Amino acid sequence: MSETSEYVPPKVWTWNKGSGGRFANINRPIAGPTHEKELPVGKHPLQLYSLGTPNGVKVTVMLEELLALGHSGAEYDAWLIKIGEGDQFGSGFVAINPNSKIPALLDRSGPQPIRVFESGAILTYLAEKFGAFLPKGGAARAECLSWLFWQMGSAPYLGGGFGHFYAYAPTKMEYPIDRFAMETKRQLDVLDRRLAESEYIAGPDYTIADMAIWPWYGGLVKGWLYGGAEFLSVQEYKHVNRWADQIHARPAVKRGRMVNRVQGEPSEQLRERHDAGDFETKTQDKLEPQPAS
Repeated sequence: MSETSEYVPPKVWTWNKGSGGRFANINRPIAGPTHEKELPVGKHPLQLYSLGTPNGVKVTVMLEELLALGHSGAEYDAWLIKIGEGDQFGSGFVAINPNSKIPALLDRSGPQPIRVFESGAILTYLAEKFGAFLPKGGAARAECLSWLFWQMGSAPYLGGGFGHFYAYAPTKMEYPIDRFAMETKRQLDVLDRRLAESEYIAGPDYTIADMAIWPWYGGLVKGWLYGGAEFLSVQEYKHVNRWADQIHARPAVKRGRMVNRVQGEPSEQLRERHDAGDFETKTQDKLEPQPAS
């Protein structure tokens, strides 16, 4: 742990532009666009503007699952939003999501375009639009939505808390790492206990609750997030690991995880998706020259 003097907050907080670490160039305490930039529009009714982070993966998995069920109206264009370069602050993106966070969806299938932002809202909107992956009523629907909103409330502890202080903060500090590691492990235990009694998160059927939770907690136990798997002893959560492997084996999930991805194996990066055939012809290994072996 780095030795640091105790921080005494001032009476009134002021923005220190250099205090944001690796995110200093995109973090700011005000909303609204920083520049004028229209968003591209493709040929399909559904236009997704996103990045292959856990929140983005939720939606691309949902869309690929809908297509796998035969819902042709779920065909979509997925456009890459480079948040490290500030694309989310362009005027076109802010018009869809005033909070400047990915993912954002524009449904152009009706007389007037419908904007949907926040990943949980997008999953619910698509589930209701196509009548899939969300029970229609009663206890089953309540259970599904409860777990969906559980994830929306828990992710800030995992990503914004543990992930930030363990992997991204300019200095390592014991207190916040300990605080958020404890909360992340508690959440893993919540899931492990639930999955000990249920095949999927919301019950016997695969739903948007699984799609929402898997990119975060499934990704964590699979070793994809923050380099924290060993630190958090994720192997202890046997039921979460069983479920994570089960979801990962789904072909639509594998495709969804590739869309708008900019890291990892080039063969698993489909930075933009405009047609189902793009998975075979437009991954980064096919678009960029590869070094000679």
